[in-house]
Amino acid sequence: MNPNRLRLFYLFGIVLNLIALAYALADGETLFAPAFVLVIIYLAARYRMVET
Repeated sequence: MNPNRLRLFYLFGIVLNLIALAYALADGETLFAPAFVLVIIYLAARYRMVET
């Protein structure tokens, strides 16, 4: 797959997880928040590993 397309998918995943994290925190669901943070960290690491 094209590296630019991979970066786009990772960014899309990060944005979706940030939205989910914001909703979870707004609803007081603090149990789910760390899971979203871990996924965001993982996707950010994968985003940085994609070669340009």
